[in-house]
Amino acid sequence: MQAWSRRRILGASGAATLIAAGLEGCGGLVKGLGMASHRLAPELDAQAPAAPREFRAAWVATVANIDWPSRKGLSTAQQQAEMHTILDQAVSLKLNALILQVRTSADALYASALEPWSEYLSGKQGKAPEPFYDPLALWIEQAHARGLELHAWFNPFRARQSQARSNPAANHLSRTQPEWVKTYGDQLWIDPGERAAADHTLAVFMDVLRRYDVDGIHIDDYFYPYPVTQGQEPKVEVDFPDQPAWQRYVDGGGTLERNDWRRSNVDALIERIYTGIRSIKPWVRFGVSPFGIGRPELRPPGIQGFSQYHKLYADVERWLQQGWLDYLVPQLYWRMDQTARAFVPLLDYWHVQNPQGRHIYAGLFTSKLAAPGADTPSAWAPEEITNQIAAVRSRAPGSGHVHFSMVALLQNRQGLADTLKAQTYDTVALVPASPWLEGGAPTAPTVQVGTRAGGRVELTLGTPQGSKPVLRWAVWQRYGVQWVFRVVHQRSLTLSAFQVGDAGAALNGLVISALDRVGNESPRVGILLSSRSSA
Repeated sequence: MQAWSRRRILGASGAATLIAAGLEGCGGLVKGLGMASHRLAPELDAQAPAAPREFRAAWVATVANIDWPSRKGLSTAQQQAEMHTILDQAVSLKLNALILQVRTSADALYASALEPWSEYLSGKQGKAPEPFYDPLALWIEQAHARGLELHAWFNPFRARQSQARSNPAANHLSRTQPEWVKTYGDQLWIDPGERAAADHTLAVFMDVLRRYDVDGIHIDDYFYPYPVTQGQEPKVEVDFPDQPAWQRYVDGGGTLERNDWRRSNVDALIERIYTGIRSIKPWVRFGVSPFGIGRPELRPPGIQGFSQYHKLYADVERWLQQGWLDYLVPQLYWRMDQTARAFVPLLDYWHVQNPQGRHIYAGLFTSKLAAPGADTPSAWAPEEITNQIAAVRSRAPGSGHVHFSMVALLQNRQGLADTLKAQTYDTVALVPASPWLEGGAPTAPTVQVGTRAGGRVELTLGTPQGSKPVLRWAVWQRYGVQWVFRVVHQRSLTLSAFQVGDAGAALNGLVISALDRVGNESPRVGILLSSRSSA
């Protein structure tokens, strides 16, 4: 066994070690493949292409059993089987993240002392899974085992959704703190103007953050609720019933106009979530998925439609300006050929409103494709989604997108999943790095290389003592002159010594780098696999 130090080559950028290990059965492989040696090859570092970066995710909606579980009352085994199916499909498609809804309506799809179990599991709010398991904990475990990120998705203010059927549990906010909860249309809403209610919502976020190894905390577009109207033409919007909280603000000397006060309540929660995450687990990303159209006075020419600034009291542009989030997923749920709500101008708009350089990922309405057997005249063609992905890649390389929702990919609507797998996602990709969260890169990795009989090359990856924590490795394999990229989450892996489907192309080079928890990449380690004629 021989070892080389790479410190002389890398200097201050870090050290790497290569160990050419003679493993049991090595002799047969050397004879069969003609492998003669393995050596550090810094000249390969620049030859391997850049690691592809793209956030490829799907929302997994639990409200109304949109995605998971497929219906209320499934057994624990059935719920877990559906979970595995979703995760396996995500891996098959080469996605790298899932955004799982864990709080739909002041409830929990995880073990919580603060809020009751969601009715979308058992059919009865407050009832734990039987036999017991913690859904969020298992989702995280199984996602990470497959190399997927798992972001926990919360609705911050909804207290009861229109399709809910279960009676509220005894510990639901509508029963324990009825003064916080308002009836608005056919739903219940937590009043964002009630400071104690906002404190409770923040505590829910921080509880999950502390207890679960999530990669992200994510909220959707429901801040103040979408307006409810009443009467016939002309319809009249019903104002949100927050008079008690508003009156206390006025009586306390508050000077903001009522709409500005409402926006300030939402602003405060966004900022508190972001700073709370930074103080507890600064590597966890905070993402927001707002309605896709910005403030009327800032919109591109020709863009028209609903104003979340005026109706949901969401000043999303301000959040970007202040850097109160790590990624934004505007819901760009319109076709590219529309005029008033055109996909590309809206995509460009949000990138312009981003002075802090946060990630902007496009929210795609993938579920607009018709479900199998459905007669949906307004359904989109699958090319709409693939063309939107192409537009994102062209106009914002290295950014990404999120599919709403996973059920459309599971059902392979109109063959879209097959197209994504075969064409659009032709290789795996790393999640874009978020260097503002954590500076510096890991030290270059250590690599042990071994060969075995049967046409296999074995790698064992590690980090030198004192290096930053490493979450995954990027591995480039060179067969002949072709590079094959993969993302590795385990320390040991076995590679084929010949390219699949091309027995004439032997594995002759490797390039490996390490990535930390926020995606910063280490210096690369190049390894040349020399060969000789077979005996």
